[in-house]
Amino acid sequence: VFQYRIGQLYMISKHSHEQSERGEGVEVVQNEPYEDPTHGQGQFTEKRVYLNNKLPSWARAVVPKIFYVTEKAWNYYPYTITEYTCSFLPKFSIHIETKYEDNKGSNDNIFDSEPKGEEEIEVCLVDIAYDEIPERYYKESEDLRYFKSEKTDRGVLQEGWIDNQEPIMCSYKLVTVKFEVWGLQTRVEQFVHKVIRDVLLLGHRQAFAWVDEWIEMTMDEVREYERATQEATNRKIGPFPPSISITETPLASVARNGPSSAPSTPLSTEPPEYLSVPKDRPRKKSAPETLTLPDPNRRDSGFRLASIFSWGSTPSPQPE
Repeated sequence: VFQYRIGQLYMISKHSHEQSERGEGVEVVQNEPYEDPTHGQGQFTEKRVYLNNKLPSWARAVVPKIFYVTEKAWNYYPYTITEYTCSFLPKFSIHIETKYEDNKGSNDNIFDSEPKGEEEIEVCLVDIAYDEIPERYYKESEDLRYFKSEKTDRGVLQEGWIDNQEPIMCSYKLVTVKFEVWGLQTRVEQFVHKVIRDVLLLGHRQAFAWVDEWIEMTMDEVREYERATQEATNRKIGPFPPSISITETPLASVARNGPSSAPSTPLSTEPPEYLSVPKDRPRKKSAPETLTLPDPNRRDSGFRLASIFSWGSTPSPQPE
């Protein structure tokens, strides 16, 4: 766990840069130290994830062409909190708690939480070496069934490695999704959970496969790498036009939190025009004619994700 503190920061920065392209990707808005009275010293980051072209067709049918997801993260390693909200849907949110421990996923109650109300919790074990990854993300150099680190002599991860490998660590994730939009709730929640699982599987595979790139870094060096990579990523995706954002009640500009560059639009009681199907063409079955935001409380869904890692001890420095 103490080694992965560097690997986590390196992986997130490099992964975000690789997954970004012009008009699509991760824009870093804020990255600075933060102190919490309970969790102590940490790091706060805010990012905007532009991903309209990555949505399935049924989601693009009801979402404006230009929108973003806001990611806010509080890193008090080995405990982190990450929250996602959508500029277009105020009733949509994702909350992820993460804890890292030196075990093989054996802590069944690491978050000390029980389902509330109609919450449904599913526990999923994510094997970074043998779980199937979406074909578009596969790289032979990141296939941990064949990867061996030159600097640390870690790998190859053979079948059954979780039970046989020492030392080993686990990344525990408690993922909660809320989507209170009539007609789309179940479909969106299922889609979001699958996407999150795929992203976590890919990211943690990469953290292991890139170990030779970060294992000798200091904290100062990885922070400098973060800064340089964030600047390069922002240049790579280019400037964005104004995006659509919705709040449930009008707010004066002086009362808003966050950067002044994040516009918001008061929520009307009537659905926006772009959600109404024109009368001169057939209505798509996958797109509701109106999108309503109901008042009654709806159920939440969540699951825990455990990503297993194999770490050996850092090689001893060689005499010059």
